[in-house]
Amino acid sequence: MIYAHFFCVYGFFFVPLQAKMDTICAISTPYGTGGIAVVRVSGNEAVALCDTLFRGRKRLADVQANSVCYGSIARQDEVLDEVLCSVFRAPHSFTGEDVVEIACHGSLYIQQTLVEWLIDAGCRAAQPGEFTRRAFANGRMDLAQAEAVADLIAAQSKAEKDLALSQLRGSVSHELADLRERLLKLTSLIELELDFADHEELEFADRSELADLSDEIERKLSGLTASFRTGNAIRHGVPVAIIGAPNVGKSTLLNALLGEQRAIVSEVKGTTRDTIEDTLVIDGILFRLTDTAGIRETADTIENLGIERSRRAAQQAQIIIALSDATQPETLTASYLDEMHSILDNTFGTCWIQAVNKVDIQPLTNIRLPLGLIPLSAKSGDIDLLKKELVRVAQSTMHTQAVMLSNARHYEAVVRAHEAIVRVQKGMRDGLSGELLSLDLQDCLNALGEVTGQITNAEVLQNIFSKFCIGK
Repeated sequence: MIYAHFFCVYGFFFVPLQAKMDTICAISTPYGTGGIAVVRVSGNEAVALCDTLFRGRKRLADVQANSVCYGSIARQDEVLDEVLCSVFRAPHSFTGEDVVEIACHGSLYIQQTLVEWLIDAGCRAAQPGEFTRRAFANGRMDLAQAEAVADLIAAQSKAEKDLALSQLRGSVSHELADLRERLLKLTSLIELELDFADHEELEFADRSELADLSDEIERKLSGLTASFRTGNAIRHGVPVAIIGAPNVGKSTLLNALLGEQRAIVSEVKGTTRDTIEDTLVIDGILFRLTDTAGIRETADTIENLGIERSRRAAQQAQIIIALSDATQPETLTASYLDEMHSILDNTFGTCWIQAVNKVDIQPLTNIRLPLGLIPLSAKSGDIDLLKKELVRVAQSTMHTQAVMLSNARHYEAVVRAHEAIVRVQKGMRDGLSGELLSLDLQDCLNALGEVTGQITNAEVLQNIFSKFCIGK
C-alpha cells in the first residue's frame, strides 16, 4: 500500500518527492533459464526481510552500504542456493529506498522459490514498473528520466541507446526545467501585479524582459518540436521505402539487406502486392525498411491496392530508394526517375537514393547514367555502396542536437507549451492585460511540467509505468 499525499490543482496532481511504501520484490532479469538471475527487493524492510533468509558470515543489516555479501538462501533446514547479495542504503539506491539485489543461479525453480520465500517473509510482489515508479516518487529521477529507463532497456541500436542514455541523464529534463524556472519567476511577478490591481501604476514584471524571454522560449520550444522527427526516427528506425517498376529487384534487395529470405521473389510481374516491413541496423543506426509493390499502370484491382499502399509508404518514408534495372534500359533514364517522383507526389522533405540493380547481369560500361546512380547486385549481395549511402543520408538528415525529443507524450506536451507561448507573444503585441497573459503563461508552465512529472495525474502515471517489465 502506498501512503502518499497528492495535492490537486486544476485536475492535475503535484507529486511529492517522498512517500512511505511497503517492501516489494521481483525477478529483474529476463524470464528463462540462464547462468545467473537477479531478484530485487526494495523498501524500508528490504534488508531485514532478506536477513530472515540469508546465511552468511555477517547479517546484511551489519554490512556497509554498497557491499556485496556471499552466502546462501535457506529456510529452516532447506538450503535453496548459494547467492551474492548487493546491499544499497537509502537514499543512495535506484529507488531511493533500501535495496537488496540477490544474484542466484538461473534455475527457474530457484528464481520462483526465492520470490515465494520473500513473499512469505513479508514482501509484496512488485507491479510492472514499480521500482522505477518509486525512484520517481522518491525524487531519484523525474518522469522523463523514468521513461528513458524503458527506452534504454528497449534500445536496438547504438543511436537509440545514446539518445535514451542522454535523456536518462537529464538532457530533456534540464532544458525544460530551466525554461520553466525562468518563466515561473516572471509569471509570479505578473500575478503579484493582479494582487495590487487597485494600484495601476505598479508594474512588478518588466514587459520588455517578458517579451525577450517569451521570444527565447518560443525559439527553444520550436527547436524541440522540430527535433522530434529525428528523435522518433532514432527510436523507431529511419523509415526507408524501396520503390520502382515491377521486376527491378526490390524484394531481392530487401532480402539482401536483411540477410534472409523475407520477401517472395519471382519473375512474374506483380508478385509483391502488399508492403513488407522489417528492421536493420547499419553502423549503429536502426532502419525500418519497406518493400513495396511494383509501380505501374494495371487493371488488376488487387495489384492497384498494393500500389496505393506503396504510395502511402513512400509518403511516410524519410528515405526512398528508387531502384532501376540494368537489364531494363527504360528504367535508367532521367524520365523514369521523374515518373517515380510524379507518381509519389515528390514526397516533400524525403531524401532519394537512386540505385541500379542487376549490374552483375548487365555491366554498365558504355551506358550513360544519371548522376548519382549507385550500382549494385542484390542477387549476389554486392550492396556495400548502398549501405554506405544509406548511413550517409541518414546522418545528414539527423540534425542531431544536445537535446532531442523522441517520446510522443513529450512532443505533445511541448507542442501545447509552444502554442501557449505564441499566444503570450501575440497577447503582448496586442496589449492584453496581465490577467489574460497569466492564463497563457500558466498553460505553458503546466505543459512543461507534465513532461518531467512536476504536474501530472494518476492515470498518466499508471499508463506509463504499466508498460515497464515487472522487475524494473
